[in-house]
Amino acid sequence: MNKKKIINDPVYGFINIPSELIFDLISHPFFQRLRYIKQLGMTHLVYPGALHTRFHHALGAMHLMSLAIEILRSKGHDITKTEEEAATVAILLHDIGHGPFSHALEHSLVKGIHHEDISMLMMEKLNQEFKGRLSTAIEIFTGKYPKKFLQQLISSQLDLDRMDYLNRDSFFTGVSEGVISFDRIIKMFNVADDHLVIEEKGIYSIEKFLVARRLMYWQVYLHKTVIAGEQLLVKILKRAKELAEHGEELFATPALQHFLKNDVKKNEFLDAEIHLSQFARLDDQDIFAALKVWREHPDRILSLLCNMLVDRHLLKTEISNDPPEESRVQRMKENTGISLEINQNEVCYFVFTDMISNRAYNTGEGNSTINILMKNNETIDIAKASDLSNLESLDKTVTKHILCYPRII
Repeated sequence: MNKKKIINDPVYGFINIPSELIFDLISHPFFQRLRYIKQLGMTHLVYPGALHTRFHHALGAMHLMSLAIEILRSKGHDITKTEEEAATVAILLHDIGHGPFSHALEHSLVKGIHHEDISMLMMEKLNQEFKGRLSTAIEIFTGKYPKKFLQQLISSQLDLDRMDYLNRDSFFTGVSEGVISFDRIIKMFNVADDHLVIEEKGIYSIEKFLVARRLMYWQVYLHKTVIAGEQLLVKILKRAKELAEHGEELFATPALQHFLKNDVKKNEFLDAEIHLSQFARLDDQDIFAALKVWREHPDRILSLLCNMLVDRHLLKTEISNDPPEESRVQRMKENTGISLEINQNEVCYFVFTDMISNRAYNTGEGNSTINILMKNNETIDIAKASDLSNLESLDKTVTKHILCYPRII
């Protein structure tokens, strides 16, 4: 069978599947599942075009890896065919552990475990199936491979993951502020002292990249309506799990039923293979099918929440620099209780506060900092090398407070 396929990608045009191993990994059920997990969770509630998936993103990142390795080789850096395939496998599988609706439900189904941990478990499982052929990819992914710059291509503050998602998310949302010069940035890649660096003439493209990332966070990823949708989804799953724990029978696919009935924590998930096998069957469709059925559930809280989300009658969300006044929040809870005829324990599903934060660049992140290779071969952190006055401000964590409540009060 011919496994050297070409895929037509809307962002980059035609991209190649470079080897038989990568073709077989893309064909595996673990990877095919990513077709049914949206890259941006509930963002389509604001930007209707944001329906692209983790599958799209993984293939795009794979394509960028092939471009990056080609550039680094042309500059005299030794990267073997085995290393190229391993790095390509690592970037292809970097998001394979994402659950339904990506980040929205990351800690709702399994408490205290990040998608990176689940990606690692899935990669180890695949390595067993493929008789050790992913061992080098796992070493690169975990930073244990001697050539450290290969891991920086996969996970750093200027990795190919971020480069693809900024470009792809701006394409599908139509938010032009996120467009970056990915091709120019990759052409400026180099390696110094085994670390990925950017040549000095690429400094303005990096400035644009960092500013674009900041704008995309506030305009897309942390948009108040997106937050309203994702918070509602979290509350629905919380209520469903609460009902299931009290013996209530809920409609759900077998995989979703497993996580509703079992309060799976990180250590349990890592130790028992049954949890991973059930998780690997979960995607957005399991959750949304359940929401549509739960609209008619006799539990008033669950049905109310599901109707609100499915019909897009979301909670009103305020974002501010200062925490909301306690007295105001308390009044809202009392009014909501009266309006919806629910008790104060149930009001927490409809009126609540939380915090969101964003840091566009972190100068203290060791090997993941963005270093500029100057003409005299000295390397300098982008924050110091740049003459852009507001670049240092991107190094600060901006925290905002959110308040959600029903529109009827």
